[in-house]
Amino acid sequence: MTSQAQRRADTIASIVRAARELFTAHGFAATSIDDIAGLASVAKGAVYHHFESKEQIFQRVFEQMTGTLAAEVAATAAAGKTTLDRFRLGTLKYLTSIAGNKFRQVLLIDGPAVLGWEKWREIDARYFGGAMKPPMKSTPQAREMASIGHLIAGAVSEAALVCATSDHRVRDARDFTAALIKMLAPFFR
Repeated sequence: MTSQAQRRADTIASIVRAARELFTAHGFAATSIDDIAGLASVAKGAVYHHFESKEQIFQRVFEQMTGTLAAEVAATAAAGKTTLDRFRLGTLKYLTSIAGNKFRQVLLIDGPAVLGWEKWREIDARYFGGAMKPPMKSTPQAREMASIGHLIAGAVSEAALVCATSDHRVRDARDFTAALIKMLAPFFR
């Protein structure tokens, strides 16, 4: 026998799964609560029972997708043999993935618009903040290291936005990654 808690969890999972599919394919603005309810095979009232708004559903989808991307990037980066190689692999995976069809619409196009810049940055930093602070052989002061981390994060974020709108996403992701590694390489010697 399925418990009420399990039915609730299953309904929420169905709603979020449907919303993710629709937001990814059509974007936030073109997706309605009716669309989400229909694809999730639940009543519109059930959607509103679990979520106050479409924006709240979007934030849940955004968080899940950011977590998925962070796990994929970490797994790819772990295959590197050196710190610089791990950083290279992780950056390339991030740029090619976030600019691809699986993540681009939700994480780069709709994310900042729907969540607002501050919330978007907060969530991104929660999942990727530590990844942008590569350990370097020379040991700058803590404030300098924090500044370097923010500069790297800004550079990678800008590269992601450029790749997302490019006709040559993968090529551009490789070019940006190579340029970033070239800039950072002297710190690893």
